[in-house]
Amino acid sequence: MEKNLTYEAAFAELKQIAGEIENETVSVDVLAAKVKRASVLIAFCQSKLRDTETEVIKIIAQMEGGTGKKNVKT
Repeated sequence: MEKNLTYEAAFAELKQIAGEIENETVSVDVLAAKVKRASVLIAFCQSKLRDTETEVIKIIAQMEGGTGKKNVKT
């Protein structure tokens, strides 16, 4: 995965790939590569969302005077 990839860029690329597949503009020769790239982007986005959720929960807990472990979902 690219070091400077952002959630927004990954999500935009994922939407583009999904649109190409839905509109059948992807040739059979590159379909597998597009699906593989999409799976990498999905994993990246899920990881970013989990990390962000964890960080926000820690910040909120600190603001409430907690230890940062309050209401942490796993």
